Amino acid sequence: MATRTGKHGKKHGKQIDTLPMYIALAIIFIAYFIFERSTGLAIILGALMFFLILAILAIEIMNGFHEVGAKKNLIEIGVAIAIVIVIWIALRVILNTAYPLDVVPSCSMLPVLHRGDMIVVQGANQDNLVAPIINVTKSEWDSSFSSVNTESLQCVAYSETGSTVKLSQFVRPGYVVGLLKSSGGTEEIVPAASQSNSLVKYTCGTVNVTFQNGTVEKEASTTAITVGNTTITGDRNNSIIVYQTVPQDYFYKEGDGYIVHRVYAILNVSGAYYTLTKGDNNPGLDIQYLNAPANLSQGQVGGKVVAGIPYIGYVKLILSNNFVEPTGCNYTTSS
Repeated sequence: MATRTGKHGKKHGKQIDTLPMYIALAIIFIAYFIFERSTGLAIILGALMFFLILAILAIEIMNGFHEVGAKKNLIEIGVAIAIVIVIWIALRVILNTAYPLDVVPSCSMLPVLHRGDMIVVQGANQDNLVAPIINVTKSEWDSSFSSVNTESLQCVAYSETGSTVKLSQFVRPGYVVGLLKSSGGTEEIVPAASQSNSLVKYTCGTVNVTFQNGTVEKEASTTAITVGNTTITGDRNNSIIVYQTVPQDYFYKEGDGYIVHRVYAILNVSGAYYTLTKGDNNPGLDIQYLNAPANLSQGQVGGKVVAGIPYIGYVKLILSNNFVEPTGCNYTTSS
């Protein structure tokens, strides 16, 4: 490309045309959506986008140096960064949370929120969250949640033939729905009465799941919980929150630093509030999968979701190397 000359005769360096790179980025982005469920292709396409974005940013900065000079370009970059910081601080103040913008990392909130949606988050407390609140004594809480394993019973479909037990999340011919207890690496089907000493008791049933190819299956699912004398069924009018996982959580060990799920209920433990959460597209509550209830009173909950913007969040997922689409993205659970 020819060297350009400014109005006062000053020569500018050669510019690198980034239009083909933007076109390539758009094509790869579309391909990524198409092949996101293919692990190998998703990783390759995601990595290509990651490096292409970095390359475009670097070239645009270099072009800026050539076009207006290093000093002016650095000033413009500094101003842009300052504007972003001011906007971020303003959002934190207005929305009363340290994380006013975040991204949905999975498909557990389909169909309300999709993987890659950017979400706007507002500060949350027990007073501005929509969810039933249940009073629990400190002794009840301590006896149940000294180990979250006591609350990790899961609803599954199963078939027993003699001493052989076959498990499935989806109800197959001849299968029934019941509770599965996992402990010490072993699994066993247990009766509902085995929950007598548990703080949270689960009612198992089935929900319809619609796959992308149009087929509908029944999935074993938790349809209600009982705490004390209070029974609650899931309500999709309840608030959706973002909470940070802790090292003891199963989701944390799977690499999920934060979760975007709906509040099923709030437990008031002598003035300390804990959230029981569930993904709309998941068959069970988070505590059933060894995730301790998020502590609303000590800042573990980042806030409640007040808005969502489709697709924009994919940039963060790609830049954080979250390339592969997780399980559960090919079906949607009915309400």
